[in-house]
Amino acid sequence: MLALRLSRSAHPAVQLRRLLVAAASAGTGFLLLCTLGHALTHPEASATSVLRLAWCVIPLAATVYFALAVARTDPGTRPRPGLAAIGLGPVRLMAVSATTTALSTLLGSMLALLLFLHLRGDLTGMPFDGAAADFLAADASLPLPATLTLLALVPLASSVSVALMLRPRDTRLAARAAAPKLFGTAGALRPGGTGTGRATPGPRTGDDQVRAATDATDAPSASEAVPAAEPAATPESRIERPDPTALPWGAALLAAGLAVEGYASRTATGADVPLPTGLPTGPAAVLLGWTLTAVGLALAGPGLTHLCGRLLQAVRPGALRLLAGRGLMEESARIGRPLGVVCAVASGAYTMAVLYDPSDPAFGPLTTLGALVVAGSTVATLVTAAVEARQARAETTAALLRLGAPTKTLRSAAALRTGALLALFVPLTLVVAELAALPLAR
Repeated sequence: MLALRLSRSAHPAVQLRRLLVAAASAGTGFLLLCTLGHALTHPEASATSVLRLAWCVIPLAATVYFALAVARTDPGTRPRPGLAAIGLGPVRLMAVSATTTALSTLLGSMLALLLFLHLRGDLTGMPFDGAAADFLAADASLPLPATLTLLALVPLASSVSVALMLRPRDTRLAARAAAPKLFGTAGALRPGGTGTGRATPGPRTGDDQVRAATDATDAPSASEAVPAAEPAATPESRIERPDPTALPWGAALLAAGLAVEGYASRTATGADVPLPTGLPTGPAAVLLGWTLTAVGLALAGPGLTHLCGRLLQAVRPGALRLLAGRGLMEESARIGRPLGVVCAVASGAYTMAVLYDPSDPAFGPLTTLGALVVAGSTVATLVTAAVEARQARAETTAALLRLGAPTKTLRSAAALRTGALLALFVPLTLVVAELAALPLAR
């Protein structure tokens, strides 16, 4: 009941994100049911049905990833002071968030079932003159256990993932993470202050104030309880860095994925080139190669975003480049992974456009639906991560405005961050897409 009340009282933007999760869940559930219908209609082609089910893992993963992003930015289940006193501690809020996610995805699964039954003609007459009877198994009865199992995949995977992501951790670490990292100290918010409470002589321009606020307010104030064993954090150490091993692992998985797709193209063309034993061939190899490529780009995304922020601050940066670069470094762990996933989806879409053949039965309405679910979920996840990043730096923006930073400077820094990311990730997407499509197009 508490999850329902929080869902009903949420902001319209939050409700829209939950409806988008339900729509993605409906698309994925419909694809899974169509796979079941194909297996019932073609019992002799079990390998093809298994391959279709394997391809459904991609929209399933995209939907779960989107549901995670929406749950992380849900303000209704965010810990706030005083909630633990009325019984809404971290465990209860985690359970509420997982239940809310399960309700949204379950709504999508029910919509998918209703649409599937309608197209089969179980609710009314069969529409479209029975043109979709091949993958709907209109002449066979649906097995109830298999149907319920497929429909439960998205709600179960999403709610379990949200529960694992929001599980309570050490309270001391949580309190330290909740403390303001940027522009949150008393000395930093004092006009003309440098984070230590000492006045700065002489007037300051807007750029000088932005530079001073960016450098000085990252340091902890004297009022913070810092253990004696811990050294005072420098501005660089307060920035959340991505895993340093993720970037090389991501590059290795990206190269492995492109190599697998190259082997798949040689198999398809009948080249007399010895292939490694046990390597899948044909569409299974393409699926494996694209999955490795997507995982590699997702792992490398935070590191590339962090590197992009460092490059912006290279060679005597001014206030604008310093503010934009440090912003990217701070947000690299939050927006880097969705950026990498969007790059993987964009490269896959480019490859599909190059290989598109209207006469090929592999390109049909279900392929279009799957592509829409994956592309829509990944783009919506990136937008949600950008909204989360904007909410996270709201206090920073307010502090800069109180210090006298011009609004134009903040907007220019945001535009500079966006331009730097586009300058890095757009060429990377084009290169990966060309390398993936080149062997498959032969």
